Amino acid sequence: MSGSAMDPRTLHSITKRGVSDIIVEEEFVRLLGEGKPLRLKMGFDPSRPDIHLGHAVGLRKLRQLQELGHQVILIVGDWTAQIGDPSGQSATRQMLTAEEVRANAETYMQQFFKVVDRYRTQTVWQSEWFGKFSLATVIDLTRRFTVAQFLARDDFANRFRAQQPIAITELLYPLLQAYDSVAIESDVEFGGSDQRFNLLVGRDLQAMMGQRQQQCFIMPLLVGTDGVQKMSKSLDNYIGVFEPPNDIYGKAMSIADGLILDYFELLTDVSDEDLAEMRSTLEADAVNPMELKKRLARDLVAQFHDPQTALRAEQHFESTYQRGEAPEEAQVISLTEWVERLREEHGDVQVGDPAAGLPIVPIMVGEGLAASASEAKRLLQQGAVEVDGERLTGQTALLREGSLMRVGRRRFARFVGPTAS
Repeated sequence: MSGSAMDPRTLHSITKRGVSDIIVEEEFVRLLGEGKPLRLKMGFDPSRPDIHLGHAVGLRKLRQLQELGHQVILIVGDWTAQIGDPSGQSATRQMLTAEEVRANAETYMQQFFKVVDRYRTQTVWQSEWFGKFSLATVIDLTRRFTVAQFLARDDFANRFRAQQPIAITELLYPLLQAYDSVAIESDVEFGGSDQRFNLLVGRDLQAMMGQRQQQCFIMPLLVGTDGVQKMSKSLDNYIGVFEPPNDIYGKAMSIADGLILDYFELLTDVSDEDLAEMRSTLEADAVNPMELKKRLARDLVAQFHDPQTALRAEQHFESTYQRGEAPEEAQVISLTEWVERLREEHGDVQVGDPAAGLPIVPIMVGEGLAASASEAKRLLQQGAVEVDGERLTGQTALLREGSLMRVGRRRFARFVGPTAS
């Protein structure tokens, strides 16, 4: 690897494409030019079991540098996840147990390597160093920063002014993340723009402890499918990297037209020239945005599955959503079994009366079409449940052999078997 021989196009792609800021960019470029492998740090708190495309923005940048010979170090935040990152939060988060964090981390490990190269990545757990911490070590760490410094951070400052609680554990979070940089001797740390404060604390702590300060590579936040807020599982506006192909494709097709170029820039390898061409055709109304979204959706499915699967996902979308055809892979539900079950649980079910319907909420929950009765009722209230093309307005439905139920945009179920009394 020779950074000094790096061509300007590659350097521009690294430092400008999908980048909010680099602190300090001149130092980072100089380090690249030295031609020595850099230690690239990115940490993830497994506070939830899945990662989404918002996480993939930074992972893609790591992969780009990894292919130039730099060392990627992924830190599993098994300690900080128990606290919960206060960045952007308006209230204290509920702490997770060590067991919950471990269970989430197991799925994280599989998903990391959908993007970065497993065989050129070092994965470490915070417990490798924090497990050895004594109270004296913690106190020594806390004395290096002041409360005033931390209250200057936007989320803490806003909550302090509003007299909302700030747990002492939350003040420890940036310190622990910063110490991760010391523990692995990070050269460059990657994080979203909401992580700027935490990354800079790591840079300061390294200097205090006699290490070369890491560069802070700050990535833009990917707006979720709602078109408003950053992608987040808690906001249900995410596209998960482990989701089924049809779901990835369908969710990509649902993004706002104004996000098309951002998604292409942050999540694909299309050239800058292609991006410029897309921008000009969109501004001139010379292209249907749906065609660009189809290209984006194919690209995303191909990344996390394969090109053939991407084409099948497109065919599924076109037949199901554009032509209104029933999907071949719709879930199969036995009417006969449900009639007997409902009779046992709720008494007589008048299946012979054409005017009577089956209670739909227990069926939706029992078949996994809704996570709970409350979610099923919410979906019904929102008009998100259809049977044979008719939107349900109540909590019962006339179900016959061959009836097709759609829940939301992407879940389908076909009822089979007679409802014999």
